[in-house]
Amino acid sequence: MQKAYVSIFATAVLAALGIATAANAATASSSFQVNLTIQGECKVQSASNVNFGTQGVIDANIDTTNAIGVQCTNSTPYTVALSAGAGTGATVAARKMTSAANDTVSYALYRDASRTQLWGVTQNVDTAAGTGNGGVQTYTAYGRVPAQSTPAMGAYSDLVSVTITY
Repeated sequence: MQKAYVSIFATAVLAALGIATAANAATASSSFQVNLTIQGECKVQSASNVNFGTQGVIDANIDTTNAIGVQCTNSTPYTVALSAGAGTGATVAARKMTSAANDTVSYALYRDASRTQLWGVTQNVDTAAGTGNGGVQTYTAYGRVPAQSTPAMGAYSDLVSVTITY
């Protein structure tokens, strides 16, 4: 009996102090939506330089590679294209690195390790195709400077653009 009296007394004290008890508490609720629309998108996340190193006479093929990181929305089809470069008269088949004196060194970029499939800009011909998985997908460009008449000493460079079509 004493326990019931203490409980009634505690409830009365709480009520007198204006503190609501569980018996007379009220609540109200509602809800809202959370939305996001994912659209197809691709980005070039990385593209390492193609570095043929330091060479002397170019009497044999000089090969190297680079990595191109592409990230596309999951299930988005895309193609990766590489421009002919900025060298005067350059084509996808005969890219040109140029020196400050405007001398050139010919080179090529390929999609395969055996260096038989040029990498260029023509869709369904010389581009690399893929489907996005939401993560970064890496492609390798296989570079080659073929044996050729060696130009004057100096630093040679070119600038190749990576384009993703999706």
